[in-house]
Amino acid sequence: MADTAASQRELSTASGASEVRFRGGGFAPKAPRWVGVVVFVLLIALVQWGTEAGWISALTLPKPTDVLATFGELWQSGLLFKHLNPSLTRLVVGAAIGVSLGIFTGVMIGLFSYARAGLVPLVAALFPIPKIALLPLFVIWFGIDEASKYALIAFGTFTPTVVATYGAVDNVDRSLIRMGQSFGLSWLSIVRKIVLPGAMPGVLSGLRISLAIAIILLVAAEMLGAEYGIGAYILEAGALYDLERLFAGVVILSLLGVIVSGVIGLIERRLLGWRM
Repeated sequence: MADTAASQRELSTASGASEVRFRGGGFAPKAPRWVGVVVFVLLIALVQWGTEAGWISALTLPKPTDVLATFGELWQSGLLFKHLNPSLTRLVVGAAIGVSLGIFTGVMIGLFSYARAGLVPLVAALFPIPKIALLPLFVIWFGIDEASKYALIAFGTFTPTVVATYGAVDNVDRSLIRMGQSFGLSWLSIVRKIVLPGAMPGVLSGLRISLAIAIILLVAAEMLGAEYGIGAYILEAGALYDLERLFAGVVILSLLGVIVSGVIGLIERRLLGWRM
């Protein structure tokens, strides 16, 4: 192997071409973590400078320092957790229902022909429906309290999770399944040891999209008949044209999305360490 690599280097040098080093990580990009932080800091500094210099209107964007001061007021008054705790409860409960049902349904579609024949057309019909448009219907069915909010978030996360899951099951390498069959593994063992681990990367990728949709639907649900919640807070700030409070609510949602993405990243590193 060493002789082969040496001969390849000699050939490339003789032909005048630059050497292409093999990347043992499978061409996996490894971005430095600090780059994202630097981008955020530079963007915030640019907005701060623009608002102070006057070429960004105060009616367009508030000063980041004013938004930070609004965070301090929310924290000291206790309103931050009064709005955040109900939102987190709705997000966790609704997303847990929708994701768990979506993964189960997607696996059934991927494994069983009758489930695929019966459920794929139904999922295809439900998937394009704008979920926010169904909020009045869920209010009629479940009332204006928490049940309608849970139902909207669950339904919004269900269909993309189903599509991602059965697509991931379909993309499992069939040669691995045939290899398991040739070694005499049972159907259940093949599913547990080959199909589900092979589908997990696609399922987790779909989970990122589903949870992002859940945050969007959370805000929409809380803008209708909720006294507390990030969506209700943003709606109230927008009605008063209080940009500092409005952007504080938007930043909270953004941080929530970053935290959710980070949690999924931790799960990926824990469950998908075999890919490294």
